[in-house]
Amino acid sequence: MVMFVVFLIIFLMTIVGNSLIILAVRVNIQLQTPMYFFLSNLSVLEMFYTSITIPNILSLIARGTNVISFTGCIIQVYLFTLCATTECILLACMACDRYVAICRPLHYTVIINREVCLCLAALAWLSGILNSTINTVVTSGLWFCGSNSIERLYCEVQPLIHLSCSDTHTSHILATLSAAVFGVSCLIFILISYTFILVAIFRIPSRYSRQKTFSTCASHVTVVVLYFGSLIFMYLLPNNSSSEKLNSAISMIYSTITPMLNPIIYSLRNHQVLGALKCLRELLYKNMQHITV
Repeated sequence: MVMFVVFLIIFLMTIVGNSLIILAVRVNIQLQTPMYFFLSNLSVLEMFYTSITIPNILSLIARGTNVISFTGCIIQVYLFTLCATTECILLACMACDRYVAICRPLHYTVIINREVCLCLAALAWLSGILNSTINTVVTSGLWFCGSNSIERLYCEVQPLIHLSCSDTHTSHILATLSAAVFGVSCLIFILISYTFILVAIFRIPSRYSRQKTFSTCASHVTVVVLYFGSLIFMYLLPNNSSSEKLNSAISMIYSTITPMLNPIIYSLRNHQVLGALKCLRELLYKNMQHITV
């Protein structure tokens, strides 16, 4: 019962928090900029991310079982891989936006225009669909025998590959290639972008201006550290029985905890978002009064 309540609270906080961010961006014209366009995409993704895992976990707890069908597991693998791939690219797009805004401010509106934003968002989602389709098709063709038990609360590609009793050489190559192209390359791109950003910030003579400029990146940096930090920590651990339980705990960070914290992180130090949320609250309050009358 305690686990059920905890996961239910996490799910509701994630859905409500990210929905408020999306609504705030939609109703406030000051937030209709490239940075908040990508933030809206990220919020949609986070709700999708959480909806893949937590409702199934709540169902398993309510039914008192820990069994999932093979079809259900493969669907989870497909959707989870899609979300993981898309989030890596979206975070890289947000780093690119901050780089252009700080390092090339005079050309910002020309470089990061509406068409570019739409193309980058489409690239992120289509890359997620393509990568998840390839990995899922290959993984679903593996042969499984014996005791099929995963030390996770949901299905992922890597644990399924380790369970297979057939030849997994191709699956390992695809999983490694996927991690390199969409994980490592995006992280390297983000690190390079922030290297140039930090150099540009340190060249600003005023201390107040430096702090104000960096504050526009602080939320994104926090999310990147949480997301990529948990991924790196999990996949760099040696594969043994003691690390599997730790892997399960860490995987919950980027699949449930990070989506829940993202709205808080992006609104806590962002006065524009806080202002938009206050306006949204007042608007909803007025509408409720009107309905009551």
